[in-house]
Amino acid sequence: MQIILDIPEQLALEKSLPEVGATLKLYAALAMFQADKLYAGAATELAGISRHDFMAACKKNHIPTVNYSPEDLHAELEGLLH
Repeated sequence: MQIILDIPEQLALEKSLPEVGATLKLYAALAMFQADKLYAGAATELAGISRHDFMAACKKNHIPTVNYSPEDLHAELEGLLH
């Protein structure tokens, strides 16, 4: 699918068209991942980067990649130990 956006040239901040597109795709993927609209694999695919690079971008933008409650984590660990 292709989406066309009109972006004011001054917002490109001296980046090339492919760089602007990559940045927009990354931030869309990060926002959708953070909002639980995409799982990590789909977000990396949307961003067009490796899973490692996506996880690094999450860390840089303070987006948790694991969303366990303390109770869920305890139950998961109990299951592994027994």
